[in-house]
Amino acid sequence: MSSTWILGGYQSDFARSLGRDGLGISDLTQEIVEGTLEAAGVDADEVDSVHVANAFGQLYTGQGHLGAMPASVVPELWGVPAMSHEAACASSSIAVLAVLAAMAEIEAGRYDCVLVLGVEVERTMPGAAAARTQQAAAWVGHETDGVDFIWPATFDRIADEYDRRFGLDDAHLRAIGELNLTNAKDNPLAQTRDWRLNERSFGTDDRSNPPVAGRLRRNDCTQITDGGAGVVLVSDRWLADRQGAATPGGASGPLGRIAGWGHTTVSLGLEAKLRRSADGGADPSPFVMGHVRRAITDAHRRARIAGIDDVDCVETHDCMTPSEYLAIDHLGITGPGECWKAIEDGRIRRGGSIPVNPGGGLIGGGHPVGATGVRMLFDVAKQVSGTAGEPQVDGAQRAQTLNIGGSTATTVSFVVESAVSR
Repeated sequence: MSSTWILGGYQSDFARSLGRDGLGISDLTQEIVEGTLEAAGVDADEVDSVHVANAFGQLYTGQGHLGAMPASVVPELWGVPAMSHEAACASSSIAVLAVLAAMAEIEAGRYDCVLVLGVEVERTMPGAAAARTQQAAAWVGHETDGVDFIWPATFDRIADEYDRRFGLDDAHLRAIGELNLTNAKDNPLAQTRDWRLNERSFGTDDRSNPPVAGRLRRNDCTQITDGGAGVVLVSDRWLADRQGAATPGGASGPLGRIAGWGHTTVSLGLEAKLRRSADGGADPSPFVMGHVRRAITDAHRRARIAGIDDVDCVETHDCMTPSEYLAIDHLGITGPGECWKAIEDGRIRRGGSIPVNPGGGLIGGGHPVGATGVRMLFDVAKQVSGTAGEPQVDGAQRAQTLNIGGSTATTVSFVVESAVSR
């Protein structure tokens, strides 16, 4: 079977408000398609297949059928087979399950050059209305009634479960928010890069860091974001046929290779997940979300690595600080329930032994929901190719992503390796 290579990618500026600039979803799609193809050095007529990720397009903008949008705005893609994907916050990893769909297409020899993009326009309504719109990714009518901010409330409940099982100091959640917002200062495309912050921004002062839900405050949470990201994926055969790219990692070669992947899908409802993994549950686990751990270890197994000690950096889903707290032990950075150790000893900082979200993650970088998984994949590809700029982790050769949808109903993880052999 052919390997799947990340040839190049592109990300829009997540600080931009498209509506304020008089732009919409079609303009964003055109920017991402054209920017991605240019960065990859690929002409539109070389693309065999297109996959588009979007979580809430019809709800925020009224526009559906986004699989047809690339051909609508880039006429050279007319007639190229395309499809769209939705899986809440993991939508673009599902499109990167267009990396799995695209990987399957490439491995089967059906296609050799596949364009994957995630696009999301969210800043079309006031914050409270946007929060209600995003309830669509939860189990509507079962866990949304009477809840104003479903996702802060959901991840506050996950923090409560950690507290119940292991104990949890809220100061460690604040530290995650501070780390990611600080990392974002060095990311020229981050939504919060120009925010003015001080020590009160990460404390319990209600004016500087207002409460949102339970123990979560403003800087524990991601922002409503407009933005997109794209990657071009190619096969061994495509690389061999392209002049000057037969040797991966050369000047005209790919950014990295997708070495392994994991994907699990479970119930929409949060409480069913927590019950299942608890003592006496149907699938008891030392991890709060056993299925998340399984997606991670499946990615390790397929990449033929022993575990997180063989990974140099991580891009994880910090939609709220408890989701990164959960990622720390599920990735194996610490033992179950010991996430606080990695926060206190600095190992997840950019200069630590296993940096997490060196460019700011979702809290610092922004979270245009359907684009997040593609953005993560592009960022780790930049890390392993040494092209990440200021957020670069020195010597990174192998990196991992962890992208979740809803309350971890959909979980996707990729391991990406340098195009140059270790």
